[in-house]
Amino acid sequence: MDTRRYRLYTTLLALIVLLGLGIMPLQAQDGITPPQIDGCDIFPADNIWNVPVNDLPLDAHSDDYIDTIGADSGLHMDFGSGLWDGAPIGIPFITVPGDQPKVPVAFTWDDESDPGPYPIPPDAPIEGGPDSDGDRHIIVLDRDNCILYETYNTWPDGGGGWDADAGAVYDLNSHDLRPDTWTSADAAGLPILPGLVRYDEVASGKITHALRFTVPETQRAYVWPARHYASSLTGAEYPPMGQRFRLKADVDISGFSPDARVIAQAMKDYGLILADNGSEWYVSGAPDDRWDNDVLHELDVLTGTDFEAVNVSSFIIDPDSGQADY
Repeated sequence: MDTRRYRLYTTLLALIVLLGLGIMPLQAQDGITPPQIDGCDIFPADNIWNVPVNDLPLDAHSDDYIDTIGADSGLHMDFGSGLWDGAPIGIPFITVPGDQPKVPVAFTWDDESDPGPYPIPPDAPIEGGPDSDGDRHIIVLDRDNCILYETYNTWPDGGGGWDADAGAVYDLNSHDLRPDTWTSADAAGLPILPGLVRYDEVASGKITHALRFTVPETQRAYVWPARHYASSLTGAEYPPMGQRFRLKADVDISGFSPDARVIAQAMKDYGLILADNGSEWYVSGAPDDRWDNDVLHELDVLTGTDFEAVNVSSFIIDPDSGQADY
């Protein structure tokens, strides 16, 4: 038997054995399948949001970043069940059909926003509630066309449309990033929805994407896949927007409840992406009455020293694309 035939034979034999044991091939075993919401892939499987970073090298400034953010500061799940100050806890989103009527949206930063109209329903959930003075994000997923619409500091204009500081539209079938230097509904110029922790995926037993998080001070810089900075600080000790972090492999998560362990494992495998200025180590998620807030608070014991910054530059195929060479 020649070498090529022998390799083919052994590969097929190994695959048959794996399938017979109920073990999936490596790609599926590693979770390289995109997360889905209402039938829409949230970017392709090989998008930077959806690939593991557990084998990547450390960033040269990892220790500096951790110290600046807060080595002794605890992690906080910035989402949950119930109300806080009269509003659901977390960043809500809504899915709509493809024929949802589109309405005008006027942007303060129209030179860095995707023009309307947007398919925002009149009763769309607003982050922090209708009377909030916070970020007031609105996130709408067109589930028939898999188009994502996100706005920041969004207010009804009284005539059926909306006023917002900024807005961004994403084709979830594409790897396209925002134009370089453009913001989005998030300071880093990134989409928000792909980084939210959602109850359904935690209940399924696995999260297969990076998580969005915030820190108080960032550098006047950004790294792929981010497109925008929001700081005047130039010191190398400050993390840039888009910086990827991960929970260290040797951190023991076996004592967590199952749901908390799913989130912690995602932070080991897929990590965190720095997306905005805010409180230190605040991880974003969608509100849901099924969350057990006590279980989410189990993760408060994790501190900055349990994390490390990683360098994702080896994944870049095209700096204007989110596709990862994984």
